[in-house]
Amino acid sequence: MIRAPYASDPQASRGREFAEDRVGPRGPRSEFQRDRDRILHSIAFRRLAGKTQVFIAPDGDHYRVRLTHSLEVAQIGRVIARALGLDEDLTEALCLAHDIGHPPFGHPGEDALSAALEAHGGFDHNAHCLRTLMRLDSPYCGYPGLNLSWEVLEGLAKHNGPVAKPGWALAELDEAFPLELGTQPSLEAQVAALADDIAYDNHDIDDGLRAGYLDLEQLLELDFVAEQWRAVETRFHGASRAALLRELVRGQIGLMVNDVIEATRANLADVGSAEEIRNALGPIAAFSPMMAEQERSLKRFMYANLYHHERQKRTADRAREVIAQLYAAYQQDPKRLPDQWLAALPDSEPDRSRHMADFIAGMTDRYAIERYAEIFGTLPEGLSNV
Repeated sequence: MIRAPYASDPQASRGREFAEDRVGPRGPRSEFQRDRDRILHSIAFRRLAGKTQVFIAPDGDHYRVRLTHSLEVAQIGRVIARALGLDEDLTEALCLAHDIGHPPFGHPGEDALSAALEAHGGFDHNAHCLRTLMRLDSPYCGYPGLNLSWEVLEGLAKHNGPVAKPGWALAELDEAFPLELGTQPSLEAQVAALADDIAYDNHDIDDGLRAGYLDLEQLLELDFVAEQWRAVETRFHGASRAALLRELVRGQIGLMVNDVIEATRANLADVGSAEEIRNALGPIAAFSPMMAEQERSLKRFMYANLYHHERQKRTADRAREVIAQLYAAYQQDPKRLPDQWLAALPDSEPDRSRHMADFIAGMTDRYAIERYAEIFGTLPEGLSNV
């Protein structure tokens, strides 16, 4: 495949925070392929299999978790990257790693840790993603973290665009290895962010329908969804409703992907380099104005009918309580920490409290529930919302 002039080039990478001795068989891989493989093989990535996407501690096997979501984002990201002539490996690495900083129970868990660390700078899952990859998950000899390339770290840091006021975690990492937080991210990073939107916009519909939080009649109140549903019914006349709903979700994803490709190509008409992407006044990868409005409408619908559903809110409140109680328990008696974490516990603040939050943030849902039961003598109730 021919690389577009505005694509990131692994041969022109800005390098890694720590110099590496490349002695030994490592295979004919580019720098970004190495990054992707390091992420795939990391403990932090494997833990995504036990972390909440939408539904906490689901009983069914078919609900998405952070791991399956990240794989779906990567698939969508690669399709868009290939069509635009971008570096697919960098795009995939960003898609696979983007949710690694999430604590157990998703956003309620993040809210609890942010409140617990209020006096010590707070907690942000995106900054914690960088903290995990650069400092906490350290499987290699000679340096901390995974020692990923500048381009991967920059793309993850600017998950939602330039960062004007980084929190403590991102500020510390940026000081150690400057990531140009004030500029636009690479086009690969912009595509990864859109792939994330496309995946959860549509796959959360699938899970919401399966769980009974959403129904088709509600969805069809959105005109663009109703239009797609009529097209699916006409094309697959006689198919079961379950099969038609899956076709609806697939069709929505296809429409959004094609729209991003066409709109971004138009925005790239006068762009000739990756540096022009970073120096642009705004993002280059984008939905068309019409699709952008439809996507915003879908998000508003999902927040009103799924994410802020009364049952979801009750479960989220309970999840926040569980994480807050775990944090308080470790603060009260640090000897409850595993030996490795206790041995590394700093003596002074804010590092001491941040260290305890690092431990909790790395937990899977199941591990958090087990530690709660171990400390309080009973399983936490009210956590499963399906």
